[in-house]
Amino acid sequence: MRERAEAILRRLAGEHARLREDQWRAIEALVAGRRRVLCVQRTGWGKSAVYFVATALLRDDATAGPTVIVSPLLALMRNQVEAAARAGIHARTINSANLDEWEQITDEIRAGAVDVLLISPERLNNPDFRDSVLPRLAATTGLLVVDEAHCVSDWGHDFRPDYRRLRTFLANLPARTPVLATTATANARVTADVADQLGDALVLRGPLDRESLRLAVLDLPSPAHRLAWLADHLYRLPGSGIIYTLTVAAAGETAEFLRSRGYAVASYTGQAEDADRRVAEQDLLDNKIKALVATSALGMGFDKPDLGFVVHLGAPPSPIAYYQQVGRAGRAVESAEVLLLPGAEDAAIWRYFASLAFPPEDQVRSVLAALSTDSPLSTPALEPIVDLRRTRLELMLKVLDVDGAVRRVRGGWLATGEPWQYDAARLRRVAEARTAEQQAMREYAETPDCRMEFLRRCLDDPGAVPCGRCDRCAG
Repeated sequence: MRERAEAILRRLAGEHARLREDQWRAIEALVAGRRRVLCVQRTGWGKSAVYFVATALLRDDATAGPTVIVSPLLALMRNQVEAAARAGIHARTINSANLDEWEQITDEIRAGAVDVLLISPERLNNPDFRDSVLPRLAATTGLLVVDEAHCVSDWGHDFRPDYRRLRTFLANLPARTPVLATTATANARVTADVADQLGDALVLRGPLDRESLRLAVLDLPSPAHRLAWLADHLYRLPGSGIIYTLTVAAAGETAEFLRSRGYAVASYTGQAEDADRRVAEQDLLDNKIKALVATSALGMGFDKPDLGFVVHLGAPPSPIAYYQQVGRAGRAVESAEVLLLPGAEDAAIWRYFASLAFPPEDQVRSVLAALSTDSPLSTPALEPIVDLRRTRLELMLKVLDVDGAVRRVRGGWLATGEPWQYDAARLRRVAEARTAEQQAMREYAETPDCRMEFLRRCLDDPGAVPCGRCDRCAG
């Protein structure tokens, strides 16, 4: 079986590719042992190779159904479909951007013509998908892959309530269906939480050093100084790269300013049209632009092996989120520049996003009361009734839905009438963890010691040692 696995890998990654030992251990556990596996491995280690090789081996067995990959972002899905094709694997995706193809794809799944189906966690609760596609899919899944599995955990830096629906999906899988969860950014607490939710999982955790990255921090007094510095030095950064900003407005303003200084750049945010995001992604992949100026909408969703640099205008709210984003750089090049330009306004932006967290109990109860009717209410109809902003209201409804207190139906939301408890103690613990992460991010910017070692320690990497490359180690 290993010889067959190596042959599939060569089709996927080139004639010189060889399986790492932990890649083989994961594939063997999934295919031969039909086990559940959690891979916590650095970006660029080859987690996708594990599930594509395992898929090809399982599909050689005529009885194995399609692999279902739950993946968080459209850009990542598009990368995965193209990668699968290189290994002779027919992959399809059902998402908000291809509604007109859903029926055809569903027919292909029923006909056994789809090897891999990529879906977002939010799709698991789309009423049509949940009621008509999901039951059959769960019954026929040959391998379930949970990509960016730290999102499953309340403690993960990018927790998404819809990922918790995977518990239901897992419970409905046939006995001995293999499950693979992957992430590059899980500390010990998140790893234990995800492994516990998987149940009896083989955990494969590797060192998190990224030998190609040279980390640095430059402290400048104002946003204007940071933009001016970037405009004066962007041409010196190797190849093409990503410039991250903390807000949509900053992404647009930065891109516009850099274009005025003669740079070919594009902006990428969650508010942009999907077609515009696709063009921007492709332009960066083809090195037609110097940089993509992006919010965290691009954070986990982009694979460009030769990315030469990542610059942050403003610090993300946690070292773990920062490690996730800088991990996009330097995957297939010897050296990549990673630069953080922190700002005095960062803390205020962190506080704003923290204010969008789960609301107080009285507001939650008012939402449940408003939904305790015979007719469903849409999110826009709920907004003025309960005095909550759309983003915060949608997050709260997702959590209540996962908890069984409300249900999404055609036309909006309904209360289920099931008893529900407001878990104030857990919410307080999560809020305290977020505050500690923000403090750790300040300490990262100010540390006199190795920056890569600092990030690895934040991720509980026992092998963390000075890297010898960052601005603290090498000047």
